[in-house]
Amino acid sequence: MTRDAGLDRLSAFLGRAGLAYAGSRNTDRGPDAEPTTSALSPYLRRRLITEAEVATAADRAFGDGGSETFVSEVFWRTYFKGHLETHPDAWTQFLALAATDRARLDAEPGLRRTYEAAVEGRAGIDGFDDWARELVETGWLHNHARMWFASIWIFTLRLPWALGAEFFMRHLIDGDPASNTLSWRWVAGLHTRGKHHVARAENIRRYTDGRFDPVGLDAFPDPLDEAMPPREVPVPRADAAPGGDIALLLHLDDLNPESLPLGEARIVRVGGLVVHAPGASDRVREADRAAMADALTRAAAHFDCQAALVPAGWDAGCPMVTAWAPVGPSADALPAGCLRVRRDWDEAAWPLATRGYGRLRKAIPRLMPC
Repeated sequence: MTRDAGLDRLSAFLGRAGLAYAGSRNTDRGPDAEPTTSALSPYLRRRLITEAEVATAADRAFGDGGSETFVSEVFWRTYFKGHLETHPDAWTQFLALAATDRARLDAEPGLRRTYEAAVEGRAGIDGFDDWARELVETGWLHNHARMWFASIWIFTLRLPWALGAEFFMRHLIDGDPASNTLSWRWVAGLHTRGKHHVARAENIRRYTDGRFDPVGLDAFPDPLDEAMPPREVPVPRADAAPGGDIALLLHLDDLNPESLPLGEARIVRVGGLVVHAPGASDRVREADRAAMADALTRAAAHFDCQAALVPAGWDAGCPMVTAWAPVGPSADALPAGCLRVRRDWDEAAWPLATRGYGRLRKAIPRLMPC
């Protein structure tokens, strides 16, 4: 989990699968086959590579029009970040729901049995059980499989959506608070109210090349509803890096210190703050630690200063600056008084992510880096 590995993955994608991406990206051929997607999300999630450089590289590789579908998918990640930033209650409500639902597992034996069968791949549903085991064993699922899984979890098994989102965050190597939480809400019919994603056997057969043919799926469920949707707030204002000596604090949402907008600041020390997702698996924790170690090594070389892991209450002895941490565990753990700088990519896109994706999608041509 390093920047170099992410760049190698990007180069391989652009050189091979990228040209076929638009036509094949919805097909899940299984964990032993060549991915039909870029598989860049673990690196993008930690910003070992940035959305701007990935979108720019794809545009240059495929030319006008050839990269449109892929670049749009990159912007979906930015959309989810911006939407959660302007609807932070969606995250806090998810955490509260997950805690309540975990308590229900202790109080309701039938619910607990269904939940345990689902996460252990014993639900008796073709495909779903395979994806549950694949997720736990590899830390990865194809995006289409994630949607099918979430839909079956919610509408066929009637399990609480927040427990499913928590299960994903525990195991996904690319688990991201914004993308994961809002994707589960979208499948449930909560993100776009009344519009839910229903997994259908014919669709699963088609896009798994016939590997799976589930029976007994609820094909006509009603979407979920909630009494109080998350309220919208303005995009919080970012800080500017001061001049003079500063300490740079790295976190797992942005491990690309070389490209941060730091102005004339002089970096005299770098600290790395590792805050894992609640309940993160050993595989996810290992990936987080490896990514941070790589970033600290690069930062030490780039800024010619000491770089090391630090505790949550780090006192740097000088003004402290960090990349903007979007809503999630890293943001919750930042020290008081830490200045937060935001990249131009986020600054331009996030205000367009307050409602549906369409507004941001229309703006992609002018948001692309020159």
